[in-house]
Amino acid sequence: MRTVIQRVSGASVTINDTIFSEIDQGLLIFIGIEDTDTNEDIEWLSNKIVNLRIFDNENKVPNISVKDINGDILLISQFTLHAATKKGNRPSYIKASKPDIAIPLYKKMIEQLEIDLGKKIYTGEFGADMKVALLNDGPVTIVIDTKNKE
Repeated sequence: MRTVIQRVSGASVTINDTIFSEIDQGLLIFIGIEDTDTNEDIEWLSNKIVNLRIFDNENKVPNISVKDINGDILLISQFTLHAATKKGNRPSYIKASKPDIAIPLYKKMIEQLEIDLGKKIYTGEFGADMKVALLNDGPVTIVIDTKNKE
């Protein structure tokens, strides 16, 4: 699993000109899933995300997590995170999982994040044409790939 995590003051996802989900302070997470991803990856990544200390404490030092601030998470599926760009100018998405594999893993990731965060996770709609708006706070953007967890 590959994620792009952004600390936000607010974020939303719009589908068919209607706001589908929105959050205030928290994390906007784009997630790409590949066939080799496992439940172990989901558990590791979820724990890493909710405990990532990237929010400022009272001394303006990034030392507290989204869980500590009772922040929200907006999780958006994005197969383009697995774009291969070595050859030519048209990206290949061969490593990105097809929906029959990706959707169940995406749903498990939502469930695991809800358990680890202790509250509802907001999402987009898998496979939909989504418009994502955000106000990146910092800016803070972190990339995590479960293939590099060792």
